[in-house]
Amino acid sequence: MRMSHLSDWLQTAAPDVVCLQETKMEDHKFPLQALEDLGYEAAFTGQKSYNGVAILSRCGLSDVRTEFCDVLNAPDQRRVIAATIAGVRVINVYIVNGQALDSDKFQFKMRWLAALTRLIEAELAAHPKLVLLGDFNIAPTDLDVYDPVAWGGQIHCSVPEREALAKLYALGLHDSFRLLQPNTQAFSWWDYRQAAFVRNLGLRIDLALVSDALKTQLQAVGIDKHPREQASPSDHAPIWLSLAMSDTAKMSLAMSDTAKMSLAMSDTAKMSLSP
Repeated sequence: MRMSHLSDWLQTAAPDVVCLQETKMEDHKFPLQALEDLGYEAAFTGQKSYNGVAILSRCGLSDVRTEFCDVLNAPDQRRVIAATIAGVRVINVYIVNGQALDSDKFQFKMRWLAALTRLIEAELAAHPKLVLLGDFNIAPTDLDVYDPVAWGGQIHCSVPEREALAKLYALGLHDSFRLLQPNTQAFSWWDYRQAAFVRNLGLRIDLALVSDALKTQLQAVGIDKHPREQASPSDHAPIWLSLAMSDTAKMSLAMSDTAKMSLAMSDTAKMSLSP
């Protein structure tokens, strides 16, 4: 397990809340003590060799949910976890890749996204302040693709996937990166092949969606490319956002002297928490 990568990033970036995908380990192997030593409480759900998600917090965790209905609850598909942190509902997802549009896996991805949309609709009714973030395996627009012509109609960039994402937007969610950087082309994933990272041949498929109630609290967003530059990195880079919190929430966020809550989504888990 390459815990050193994650540990170094946590100590350097020091986010208040971290969401990890593809932990690829059963729950009894999760490095709970190591993360507690770094000051993070953790909620997690995993399985052997595949999938797995976790939420780490320096601000407490409550109302943790790891069991869901429909295809979201398949025992071999541990892809969703939710928790409330300082009054904000945080839902971390590792959305199905889909492989190819003519595959059974793509049909499963579409069913999974439909089930996720139903879940988020219910969660928003109970938690107006909500962040849905994770590895979406969908590039929202052509601006999020280094070569839209080559990727046109392909997995991650197809019309059905983007239409499914639009249904999440229709619930009152907003791409936090585009709220603050509407015209910036930036990527969060680069293939290991063809020197894609060095050539910046990437996609932006890692997203953080904020609800209507959080739009005015969004302070900053970004993509941290430094972990991608390390030896044996993940093929993803962490994305992050900062939310200005209310005076009441500031009290529960004493470890954040900026009076903000930072949420970082990182596929660093792919390299740091693998068995």
